[in-house]
Amino acid sequence: MPPKISAFPKCYLDEIAGARTMSVFDWIEMAKGLPADGLEMYDGFFTSTSREYLDRLRDAIHEAGFVMPMLCCSPDFTNPDAEGRKKSVDREIAMIKACHHLGGEGTVCRVLSGQRYPEVSRQQGIEWVCECFEELLPVAREYGVILGLENHYKDGFWKYPEFAQKQEVFLELLAAFPEREFFGVQYDPSNAVVAGDDPIELLKHVADRVVSMHASDRYLVEGATLNDLLQSDGTIGYSESLLHGVTGKGINDYDAIFTILAEHHYSGWISIEDGMNGLGEMRESLEFLHRMVEIYFPEGNE
Repeated sequence: MPPKISAFPKCYLDEIAGARTMSVFDWIEMAKGLPADGLEMYDGFFTSTSREYLDRLRDAIHEAGFVMPMLCCSPDFTNPDAEGRKKSVDREIAMIKACHHLGGEGTVCRVLSGQRYPEVSRQQGIEWVCECFEELLPVAREYGVILGLENHYKDGFWKYPEFAQKQEVFLELLAAFPEREFFGVQYDPSNAVVAGDDPIELLKHVADRVVSMHASDRYLVEGATLNDLLQSDGTIGYSESLLHGVTGKGINDYDAIFTILAEHHYSGWISIEDGMNGLGEMRESLEFLHRMVEIYFPEGNE
């Protein structure tokens, strides 16, 4: 089976999960008619985790003609406070169950390692994250949910960037947790760019473990270069010189990305992160991804 395409409303993240001036149900209504097979959710969109609320949300997604293939969560497993780590584990367990409720078995629940706290060493952070993953895995197995570790930059509501933002830390953490059936990689090429890494090189390292993907693109403002944006630690962050835009027209090499995905017979979901300048651009990005699937996965279109 070729990859399927999902949409995520990054453009409305603050309105839905922060200010609450828009509800997730508003977004579902707006998404009707978009050329997507699914709608990715974010745990910050939820105002409740009750069965009644999740039933209503699942029904709204299905009635709009979509499924829910991916749930984006941001646990903080590097929190120096043990109680804080426990709360993150408990919350992620609740989200694994919600993920199953909304999408069923095979749904991907995104996990992060946590924030890059200045006082937490790399070794200590790896140990804490692995301990937390070990607690999550039995629950993921029980519900048939796949945990997807993302090479993220920073959750929008965090103080510090992602602990495993840089490729070398991400790969070390991945190697320390070899489980493959219910644990894999949620790959995002734009996050590799922001980390100051090569997104193609990262994909080559993890292609056989990719279980889901985020697709977006970045544009440099006139006169800027990536080298100009690098910070002392080699990362870029949310620079004003690095903008979101229509997927396929920015600096990511999607031909190379899809070539590698096709070589590894990828059949998971690709979720678009776009629409920063309106749903028209989101539609354009979705149409681009569909064309790429048709080109690189022709056997699925026969």
